[in-house]
Amino acid sequence: MKKKTMLLYLRWGLLALFFVLVSIAAYLHQVFGGGQSPSIHALCPFGGLESLYQLFTTGSYISKIFLGTMILFAITIVLALLFRRSFCGLICPFGAIQGFFGKLGHKLFKRKSVMPVKLDKPLRYLKYVVLVITIAYAWKTAGLWMAPYDPWSAYAHLPEGLANVWAESAIGLIILVITVLGSLVYDRFFCKYLCPMGALYGIIGKLSPFKVVRNENACIDCGICSKSCPVTIDVQHSFKVTSAECLNCQICVLKCPKEGALENKEGHKMIKPLTVLVLVMAVFFGSIFAAQAAGVYNLTPNPLKAGESITYQEVKGYMSIKEAAESTKTELKVFYEKFKIPENVPATTKMKEISNVSPGYDFDSVKTSLESK
Repeated sequence: MKKKTMLLYLRWGLLALFFVLVSIAAYLHQVFGGGQSPSIHALCPFGGLESLYQLFTTGSYISKIFLGTMILFAITIVLALLFRRSFCGLICPFGAIQGFFGKLGHKLFKRKSVMPVKLDKPLRYLKYVVLVITIAYAWKTAGLWMAPYDPWSAYAHLPEGLANVWAESAIGLIILVITVLGSLVYDRFFCKYLCPMGALYGIIGKLSPFKVVRNENACIDCGICSKSCPVTIDVQHSFKVTSAECLNCQICVLKCPKEGALENKEGHKMIKPLTVLVLVMAVFFGSIFAAQAAGVYNLTPNPLKAGESITYQEVKGYMSIKEAAESTKTELKVFYEKFKIPENVPATTKMKEISNVSPGYDFDSVKTSLESK
């Protein structure tokens, strides 16, 4: 049991590490802009799914999405095929937030709450509805239309200040608060009911040969496995855990007090929890390192080469007015006129921060108006 406890701590430690690393990246993006640090959208595999149609039809990506994002998406799909929703249970930083608040909720309320079945079952289908709607609109609009409603995006923009996040992503911020508060009461609240990527991984994971299997002869029917499952799967009364809800978090296997009662199986081969952790990390990070070595894992725009320029539509919010003018090869005065920037705004001001100097200025609206011309 001591070894299992250590593995549980290792799992939590890995989730904490991923959460911290992505949070730092999100903070750096707000400070230095997307030219130096990737946006939260580029770091999220879901951006790859949102950009898939655009890639197939035009050979390009939607805004803020890069080849590295598509590679992340592909890696997580492979993980789902091999180890079900292991990205959700062992890597996802937003899942980590919910897990941490879930643990806090257990401490505060001294018990684990379970959503009434009459509510729980229909609510589980919500994430599939969100998946379909999100994909449909992302492919139709060729953009990250969901960003204002995305709680993970709202979290990543908190360094800008609550007022800015509220102005840009009020609904996303509300969903973030609901997710945090919901996770205090119900484990993995967003994962169970709203996460579109979890819905996709769950569907693909049904094809995986990986299963948690219960040995009826060894099982002592203590119920710890079912009680510890963050997505409330009835492991105790299952011969095989085949539910699309399973996160492959390994908690049920690691908390089982009876050796051999719960085991991981890939096909007919038994795999120990530590091996599962190692293999999942190896596939995920090994693939990323391989892509980096091949020079194709980019999550930020490639630097402009000598003589190259960008279009007005490619001007980014993190660019200063001067940088944007130079990148589009436009005289500074003409650029001010094109983007309707008041003369009193310094050229060193970032495009997305012009409104701080000139209230009412909307960079995105101005850029959209230029697109239509």
